[in-house]
Amino acid sequence: MTDIAARAAELRDQLNFHIYRYHVLGDPVITDAEYDLLYRELQQIEAEHPELITPDSPTQRAGSDLSEDFPKVRHPAPILSLSNAFSEDDLRAWEERNLRLLPAGTKLDYTLEPKLDGLTIVITYENGVLTQAATRGNGELGDDVTANVRTIRNLPLRIPVNRDGPHPPEKLVVRGEVMFLKKDFEKVNRKQDELGLPRYVNARNTASGTLKQKDSRITASRPLTCYVYGVVQAVGAKWDKQWDILNALRDFGFPVAPGVGYYPTLSDIIQQLPTWESRRIQLDFEIDGVVIKVNDLRLADELGFVGKDPRGAIAYKFPSEEMTTKLLDVVVTVGRTGKVTPGAKLEPVFLGGVTVSNASLHNFDQVAKLDIRIGDTVIVKRSGEVIPYVVGPVLGMRDGAERPIVPPEYCPYSGDRFVQPEGMVDLFCPNPQCPERLYRSIEFFVSRGALDIEGMGPQTVKTLMEKGFIRDEADIFYLQREPLLELEGFADKKVDNLLASIEAAKHRPLAQFLTSLGIDGVGGVVATLLANHFGSIDALMNASVEEIDAIEGIGPVLAQSVVDYFADPYRRRVLDKMRAAGVNMQAEQKAAASNKLAGLAFVLTGTLPNLSREQATELIEAHGGKVTGSVSKKTSYVLMGDSPGSKADKARQLGVPIIDEMAFRMMIEDGSNPPSPGQPPLL
Repeated sequence: MTDIAARAAELRDQLNFHIYRYHVLGDPVITDAEYDLLYRELQQIEAEHPELITPDSPTQRAGSDLSEDFPKVRHPAPILSLSNAFSEDDLRAWEERNLRLLPAGTKLDYTLEPKLDGLTIVITYENGVLTQAATRGNGELGDDVTANVRTIRNLPLRIPVNRDGPHPPEKLVVRGEVMFLKKDFEKVNRKQDELGLPRYVNARNTASGTLKQKDSRITASRPLTCYVYGVVQAVGAKWDKQWDILNALRDFGFPVAPGVGYYPTLSDIIQQLPTWESRRIQLDFEIDGVVIKVNDLRLADELGFVGKDPRGAIAYKFPSEEMTTKLLDVVVTVGRTGKVTPGAKLEPVFLGGVTVSNASLHNFDQVAKLDIRIGDTVIVKRSGEVIPYVVGPVLGMRDGAERPIVPPEYCPYSGDRFVQPEGMVDLFCPNPQCPERLYRSIEFFVSRGALDIEGMGPQTVKTLMEKGFIRDEADIFYLQREPLLELEGFADKKVDNLLASIEAAKHRPLAQFLTSLGIDGVGGVVATLLANHFGSIDALMNASVEEIDAIEGIGPVLAQSVVDYFADPYRRRVLDKMRAAGVNMQAEQKAAASNKLAGLAFVLTGTLPNLSREQATELIEAHGGKVTGSVSKKTSYVLMGDSPGSKADKARQLGVPIIDEMAFRMMIEDGSNPPSPGQPPLL
């Protein structure tokens, strides 16, 4: 018991220290996820040992962001935070606890909303006019930031926005979240770069600082965004369901976060969680989970509160994307294009479901701007399957022993002096025969996303290079059975399968072969455009920048990259060796299935129910259409599946029609046409 009491006291001290760093100094030294872990541990101890609860325990109050610089506003109702769930079991237990408090036979339905990672704001409208805005503060009092909130461009100063919208209540107090969209936060940091100032590390802290500027002109100069999701008070209006509130907010003209939804059961909600977690990286804004609310507001009120948390809503938190750890050292890697990437060696940290000990530092220009040093405590981020990267240093944890990171002058693999092309931030090894560049090029050439030579993974490539069997990509097609059998681990069956896969790789389609060459900027879509236009490697090798640039979907920079690749004498020698080995370098002449899509340009986004991206591309081309990689005014249709990316948003902005797989199949099967290009999107 003495140990438990000591641990509770230690947690209180730590949490109060971090609350001070975050809310008073505005300079946190741990991530939200790390704070949550400490907070939950203290909650658990106090739940099991109520006698250890003290008046200064962080669990006994809602956090505060009050500042002495602003007048105070009393909220019409407490602005509370939510309890957290981290698993399906947590959510089921939450529902079971609620049902025990309600009459037998009660059925609960729910709304699901993204858990926005921003700053809570409470905004008052009187007779439809914005009259006051305040921060959450301590939940009862907030800072008056009305002048600054008025500068947020997507927030209406008067409701309804449309003249034919619903009549506004006499008084309406709404709750929302202020933040930077990802693209806008990058704009702010680019401005910092132009001014020679340090980059901001944390978008939410920067949004908070922006909203609390004494001079509202500074706030107005930064592109803040607000989403509204709740009603705190309404005089002259009443809603019975949370879903009705969300729809009413939309009707008034408030910005409501994309993706909010109504679900009749908790099981329906749980089925949505993997989709939300997988698509969070594609969203325009940062989220760290979703919020689940009991839809029936009467039942939500009846459930009441436990401590400071309403029982009628809960935040489901995704596995942490950010954690802090020590930067131990910096190592340099050289990619297949020669680009130099500094990599961080870290004290191992559990992040996003895996243990991370290495992370990207982007480039040395970024390292200098962020002033990252060896020995720093750094914030590391991992989004989905994206390679972990260092966001920036935690300056408040420095003790003076940290060492600056100095960019190397020479390639550690070839000895060549690194170069930095004009206008670029990256360093490059200029030698195409650099051993590390060769290894990375061959590793990519044989990979599943390229030529797909089964049985030739990274370790096999490394072994064959070390033994002198291959020195470039072309040597792969000259490998012989008997010498391979002499290598350790290369038995008869393995060698036969490998040679059979190599033989099959000689006959891949031209577009796939072009992709495998690893030309900078040439992925599957661009390779298909080039293969369809030129029809052979020889024709492409002799093409000019102007000829390549003339192809829709390919710009001058990419065209120059292609020309530069084929102008390299070394690359030409390798291609000649491949041709001599019998590698296909001609486009297949496909018989057109129809011309129903002739003249139409499609962009693909998301996962289609019954077609892979490659199959959809083949269908479009077989019926006379073409596929491009980015949305523009020249795009005819965007073919959208589940978990679409930013291409769908771009299509909506440009008025490009968005169609699903069913509409697409109707176009090619019976000639049915969705709205013509230029008309509003379907989806």
